[in-house]
Amino acid sequence: MSDFWRHLLTAGIVVLITIVVAKLVDRWLVRRLKLSPNVMTRYSVIRRTVVVGVVIVGVLSALLVIPEVQAVAGSILASSAVIALIIGFAAQSTLSNAIAGILIAFTQPLRLGDQVEVGSAAGTVEEIGLVYTLLRTADGARFYVPNTRMASDTIRNATLQSFEHRAQITIGVPVGSDFERVRDILVEEARRAPEAMPDKNPVATLSQIDATAAVFTVEAWARSVGQAAKLATGLRVGAYKRLLAEGIYA
Repeated sequence: MSDFWRHLLTAGIVVLITIVVAKLVDRWLVRRLKLSPNVMTRYSVIRRTVVVGVVIVGVLSALLVIPEVQAVAGSILASSAVIALIIGFAAQSTLSNAIAGILIAFTQPLRLGDQVEVGSAAGTVEEIGLVYTLLRTADGARFYVPNTRMASDTIRNATLQSFEHRAQITIGVPVGSDFERVRDILVEEARRAPEAMPDKNPVATLSQIDATAAVFTVEAWARSVGQAAKLATGLRVGAYKRLLAEGIYA
């Protein structure tokens, strides 16, 4: 085997080991952390940061195994001050967003599952990445808000004040249905759900209507992100079965 292929094989092995290490670190973090809203928010950012760091170190180590790359790296390091200056200016926005994401994870002005407003953007915090924070609106649209903005602008958090998490579903019924009866059924099903907070009344509203169908939006509240997800899933199934049994769906 030629030197080139031997070095290439070594580099491939290093990259493979890097991927395995990244997955092991990820699983270790999952086992170590209890996924409460606070911890889940920190974990989502720490996970990305650690995995990206492991991958970068592994790829660089793999490349430096190849002599040709080492020679190029030596010439680059000779002018490292200039290159560092160029990269610093080019990556200033990205690094600022990454640092802001880490600060958000630990100071927690918002958490995964919180209902927030930042300027004209409003919705449920679905993901806190290394560059953007993802907000999901009630109609399914997404806002990608830079982390630097989340760290510097005023944030209105409607969830932190009561530590509640909203579960929201939409369900369609025939346009000729008894809307008041449908609303009462949906509210009753939401109130009976085991994950629903007993001291927080669910709400069902007629959010859309056309010539053939009417859409109701149902909102109920749970005490954690996980319970809110279970509440939404159970409510969809329970509401459909109840409406079917009541003859709403002919």
